[in-house]
Amino acid sequence: MSAPSPVTAANGPDSFVWWAWIPDHASEIADRSVEHLQLTLLSVAIGLLLSAALATLVLRHRVWQGPVTWATGVLYTIPSLALFGLLVPVFGLSQTTALVALVSYTLVVLVRNIVAGVDGVPAAVREAGQAMGYGRARRVLAVELPLAVPTIVAGIRIATVTTVGLVTISSVVGAGGYGAFINDGLDRGGFSTPIVVGAVLSMLLAVTLDLALLGLQWLLTPWTHAARSRVPG
Repeated sequence: MSAPSPVTAANGPDSFVWWAWIPDHASEIADRSVEHLQLTLLSVAIGLLLSAALATLVLRHRVWQGPVTWATGVLYTIPSLALFGLLVPVFGLSQTTALVALVSYTLVVLVRNIVAGVDGVPAAVREAGQAMGYGRARRVLAVELPLAVPTIVAGIRIATVTTVGLVTISSVVGAGGYGAFINDGLDRGGFSTPIVVGAVLSMLLAVTLDLALLGLQWLLTPWTHAARSRVPG
């Protein structure tokens, strides 16, 4: 029996990437992409809402800054697999388990950046808002939050990229996403193609979402690039 040709061996199941496997699994790749994106966006969105509430509490009552910072920091330091393990008896092997854990990891970054962004607004700007007759709520929404956008978006970018990676790990509790490909490859004795596909797609998604958020920041802060354009070169 003749040995397989070098071309066949380089493009078969034993190769680092079996290219024929990718189009054959295009439908599954699309489904996993939707799962990964949905879980990432939902986790960050819920985390942002909770963080906004916690940051508002801190900004209004500074006595809460220490406890909130400590609690969110403790959640962030728990290893992901350990946290999933703690949540499985409560929520089972489900997306809910993954979602609770993923949201927990976003809080420390988002709360910190929201508070830092608002605190970074110059006192003169606040005084100008007061002089214009703005109340507390209107001043925050119309003056302070827009100026805090770069710091807040920076936190969202960090939380989003981190969440993309953690969603990959959350497949161990049945959350799906690209981690399912990695687990499949490992379960099949190190079949590298789905492992590579899952890892590469996770990285591409993280970069894409980061660039999208950077573009959103550019749209939300037109005065920053307008100011740069007036600076003499």
